[in-house]
Amino acid sequence: MALEMRTHGLDDGAAGVEYRAAWELQREVHAAVVDAPAPADGTPHGTVLLLQHPPVFTCGKRTDPHEKPLDPGGADVIDVDRGGKITFHGPGQLVGYPIVRLPDHVLVVDYVRRVEEALIRVCRDLGVTTARVPGRSGVWLQADDRGPERKIAAIGIRVSRGVTMHGFSLNCDVDLGWYARFTPCGITDAGVTSLSAELGRDVTIADVLPLVELHLRDLLAWAPYDATPDYEARPEPPRIALVTPGA
Repeated sequence: MALEMRTHGLDDGAAGVEYRAAWELQREVHAAVVDAPAPADGTPHGTVLLLQHPPVFTCGKRTDPHEKPLDPGGADVIDVDRGGKITFHGPGQLVGYPIVRLPDHVLVVDYVRRVEEALIRVCRDLGVTTARVPGRSGVWLQADDRGPERKIAAIGIRVSRGVTMHGFSLNCDVDLGWYARFTPCGITDAGVTSLSAELGRDVTIADVLPLVELHLRDLLAWAPYDATPDYEARPEPPRIALVTPGA
């Protein structure tokens, strides 16, 4: 099984793939990758699902109850088994679920950095300069005269039996108004942006898709690579324990 790219719900006018249906598809593909024999020569082994979702908030294992939106605007709010906190998925956002077997020499953190690097290179190819912020997952723009540090791509994964699940989301021309309904990833001192907002023109999923496929194939071939230099490190937001009055 070579690295396969599969798209779902990206046709013009498509509403996207309902999150629970995509989650079930992930589980089916994950089981197939687990059961398939890994290539002896170490070539990439797995499937990348590339899609978009109707509006939905997904809450990773580290999401605190108070971080969920009080008014989700009609979108579902779903607890999921990935790492990280709450994030949003919706039309105009490319979501990728790489379901790949990790070679023995690739640690989980190395895998996450490779996915981040692929998205950094996608942004670079489109004219947007981004990098990692140590202590905060995802892909970021530096603070400038347009605003504070702002996230353009989010990452949250799970690894089971040596095979990855869940993955990333890249904001292309998503409606950023959804992010006003919650605090993305629990981070209060930064913002969220999109390729369209940064470039001042419409950047669609169709524009971005070939670049994402190109750079994922490159970085998930597990060869050495030159990482983009990081921005300044930021502390991860602390967990907040809410105390019930009278408890």
